[in-house]
Amino acid sequence: FCFIFIQLEFATSMWRITWCLLLLAMTCCQEGYTKEGENPPSRGHVSVVIVGGTGDLAKKYLWQGFFHLYSTQVGKGYTFSFYGGGLSPEEKGAPLLFEILKELKCPTEITEERCALVKEQFLRLSQYLQLKTVEDYEKLSQQIQQQLNQEGMVEAGRLFYMSVPAFAYADIAAKINSTCRPPAGAWLRVVLEKPFGHDFGSAQILATQLASFLTEEEMYRIDHYLGKEVVSQILAFRKKNNELLAPIWNKHHIERIEIVLKETLDCKGRIQFYDQYGVIRDVLQNHLTEVLTLLMMSVPANLSSSEEVLKNKLQVFSALEHLERSSVVIGQYQGYTEEVQEELNKTKDYVSLTPTFAGLVIFADSPQYDGIPIYMTSGKMLDERVGYARILFKNDIFCIQDYNSVSCKPKQIVFYFGHGGLEYPAILVSKNVFKPSLVNSGWKEVTEHKDISVLGLPLSDYYIQTPVAPREAYYELISKVFHGRQDSFISTENLLASWAFWTPLLDSLVQAYPRPYPGGVSNGDLLNFQLRGREVAFVNEAVVNVIQQGQEENFQVMQGKYRSADMVSAWAKELVERLASDLQSAAEEAVKDEGQFHLALSGGSSPIALFIQLAMHHYTFPWRHTHVWLADERCVPPTESGSNFHNIHEQLLQHIRIPYFNIHPMPVQLNQRLCVEEDGGATLYEKEINRLVNASSFHYILLGVGQDGHTASLFQDSKVDESDERLVTLTESPNKPHQRMSLTFTAINNARRVGVLVMGKRKHELVTQLSRIKGESAKYPITKVQPTNGKLIWYLDYDALLG
Repeated sequence: FCFIFIQLEFATSMWRITWCLLLLAMTCCQEGYTKEGENPPSRGHVSVVIVGGTGDLAKKYLWQGFFHLYSTQVGKGYTFSFYGGGLSPEEKGAPLLFEILKELKCPTEITEERCALVKEQFLRLSQYLQLKTVEDYEKLSQQIQQQLNQEGMVEAGRLFYMSVPAFAYADIAAKINSTCRPPAGAWLRVVLEKPFGHDFGSAQILATQLASFLTEEEMYRIDHYLGKEVVSQILAFRKKNNELLAPIWNKHHIERIEIVLKETLDCKGRIQFYDQYGVIRDVLQNHLTEVLTLLMMSVPANLSSSEEVLKNKLQVFSALEHLERSSVVIGQYQGYTEEVQEELNKTKDYVSLTPTFAGLVIFADSPQYDGIPIYMTSGKMLDERVGYARILFKNDIFCIQDYNSVSCKPKQIVFYFGHGGLEYPAILVSKNVFKPSLVNSGWKEVTEHKDISVLGLPLSDYYIQTPVAPREAYYELISKVFHGRQDSFISTENLLASWAFWTPLLDSLVQAYPRPYPGGVSNGDLLNFQLRGREVAFVNEAVVNVIQQGQEENFQVMQGKYRSADMVSAWAKELVERLASDLQSAAEEAVKDEGQFHLALSGGSSPIALFIQLAMHHYTFPWRHTHVWLADERCVPPTESGSNFHNIHEQLLQHIRIPYFNIHPMPVQLNQRLCVEEDGGATLYEKEINRLVNASSFHYILLGVGQDGHTASLFQDSKVDESDERLVTLTESPNKPHQRMSLTFTAINNARRVGVLVMGKRKHELVTQLSRIKGESAKYPITKVQPTNGKLIWYLDYDALLG
């Protein structure tokens, strides 16, 4: 039995009654329809509330999406009420809503006759309400309940769509929680639009606020990219073709992955939002990251299980390698700053550093994807509007002739989101990969091809499939909300994992100057970027940057004396390059003379740039003849991020070819406990040094200096002095973790060379203080580093030296 609630007044004319009865008959005879894998919601009355119901998003997409939902669900046991909520009073907001509703278009699958009936009914069921105060929300809840009581309807649930700025989410969620919750047995679903914070901290605060009022099951954080037809079918395609994809979906067969979203528009009209967020927050952190997880996650056994899908997505983030400043290039179209000055009322000398273009490369530390570069890029004012994800496979065929043969061409799968030369969404598989199965019955194979190419191949070289009937992304996601499918939305855990991944990179770009570009086809090759080792750089470096960067380029590497020892000073990048070069020269000299090079490294943040430089640029470094030791270690398990060995391994050792037996971590964990003196860890390390290092004299020890003047893990109150004959000792740090293991001054001063690396403005005061001290000072342990027969060199960047 099918039923639709129709409000009829006795005073209405007979033709209106006839029309409504005709609608009833037409909708009741329609067969119920539920997409594969979707559990139909409980039958009953659904109240839909769009908070911000007359705004741009609601006007362009939301009302159309809900009208589409209504037209497909009416007559299947559900009744509906639709409310457009806003801050304006009813006399002002109601006409605006009516103008929006008049422009609604019917889905293509509905006949013209039925369209008119359904649209008329939808308008009768929709109304505007002022939603501003707690009392307004109370009235809304009372109105819903009154309608249910009058018509004797059972409530299925309430759906709130927040089409408002994110700062209003917590306040509205509190009002919904206190006044508009449905009774037991009915569901509450609240849809939230991005942005969900601007970094990890703000996202965490917002998540905590929302969790005070809504459960995780009640929140649907929407990313409209997940509703795009191709994006929504990536998992289905992978599962449908798993037998053929599984053997090649790994590092042995994939050469690279590309995720691209190019736009031709500028930022006019969005400057107030865009200048706070930029392209990485606006596109990469959400849309493109979601695509990344769909490509890299393990295919769930059950695609209908929201829990399994979200769990597998979350696991992707744990495998992604940390992004460095050198992982990305950024740009800004040349008219952007003027637009900011105009829309934000800034003065003519104001310069915005917000990037409108970004290109970066991501790597994953997993057995399946290790070493595969994942290119991700997006930008405004580019040459075309297009979005796609491309998996380029390695081609081991060497063609002697007939280069136009399919087997000689690129092997690739392209998830084409739309626009561009192809103009429609599609999944394209080059014919030298395999012939794929259709993702589902709603898709068709394309057999007639335009005379165009997509990513280097003519369409005739692809197997192509596309949706039979196009569907709008917001309708797809609204339908998912209605059916309670959370796998197409962002969970709190996934949101925070994404921000934890992106925030360090965003922090590193705060003062970075983007490359200017003219926009459109005039960009030429200006924004092309390449991968050099693990670093990303623009291909064309011969560009005059119109944004002044100060006088850094006028300073070259400077040599001199500091505390009576040799000193090398430069800007951070050049200083690291010089230190890496000096290290390689010392290693080559030692290997030539003695056949091996013994290098002891300290922890801390300063050497990280050096480790990356050595791993990515010094391919001829004699690592096979190098022994790597630690100058100090925290008493934590070596698998934890606080471990010096862990950091050296992550930034250096795993990227170079060094024999396993040439790596010597400090034994801080023995007998399942940490740094217990009776376990003799320090003695064991000293014996190993005596056994392997000639005269216990390291060829090179690299040290840093803490702001308190400590070096290695030798602190002001450490009971270790130059007369101590031990080479290794346990020490106490004033900071957590307190227990440490360290080389002693005896071991350090016995080295052939000792380098001290000091970087950053925070160290300037310390560098100034040390320069005034002659000889040793008990307050500053670094002053006790005085090699007996070796050489001490200070490496100071200009920030530390000049402030």
